[in-house]
Amino acid sequence: MSSAERDKQVFDLAESFLNSLTTKDGFRVTQEMLSKYFQVEKQKTIVDIYFRLLLSAQNANMKAGVIGGSIDGIENLQNVLCDFEPKAVIKKYGDNSQQIFTDIKKQVKPRGKVNANGLWSRYCDTILSGAKFLGQFNSAEDFYQWVNWFYKDERARPALPLLLKEEISGFGFALACDFLKEIGFLEYGKPDVWLRKIFISLELCSPEVTDSELLKAIIRVAQNAGATPYKVDKVFWLIGSGNFYLDGRKTRRNAENFIEFVKSQ
Repeated sequence: MSSAERDKQVFDLAESFLNSLTTKDGFRVTQEMLSKYFQVEKQKTIVDIYFRLLLSAQNANMKAGVIGGSIDGIENLQNVLCDFEPKAVIKKYGDNSQQIFTDIKKQVKPRGKVNANGLWSRYCDTILSGAKFLGQFNSAEDFYQWVNWFYKDERARPALPLLLKEEISGFGFALACDFLKEIGFLEYGKPDVWLRKIFISLELCSPEVTDSELLKAIIRVAQNAGATPYKVDKVFWLIGSGNFYLDGRKTRRNAENFIEFVKSQ
């Protein structure tokens, strides 16, 4: 079997496995249910893009629970963050991310420990640097035109997450890919822990793979399977995380079961 055939077979098995799952409340996962996870739309305003950036910025390790989970959603930062208007955030706070931190503690009151050197403090650095970055653009159209300059050239495409990593504090390569794919750029997938575990275990990449190399592996599997990297990302991530967030349902985390299933085939 060629590597291309192997890529396609593993992805086909992943889709089959995903369609066989049952959520913890007894709901059977269906193709109709899954279809909405493979669709994404471009954002209409710079406010929408900034909000999506802040969502992606918490999608690492335990951040989602500590950040969004402690305030019942990032949308509850709306009053502090000027309705998520990047230029207004810069006008209000200048270079003072510590004041953002103070205002969030006083006005939003996150649950749990909120330490000066903890995740919330670092997230406020992301809030400010993200506002500064997006404040360069006059509209969503202006931003998308800039991204497309990289996106339309396969050789330049991997450079964009690296650039965002440098521009936005706390934004690693994987989070930058997550942000880009969730605002409509389907040729990106997020090289996260679940895809890393599955790809390494099934020898779809080397054990020492970097994030940028894992992105290339995601793109390769997508090409060989006739899918977008975005869909490849979602299929394996849903298997690994078991988090059907659009439906408010969860299955068990199935990475190990899926790996055993593929090896048995």
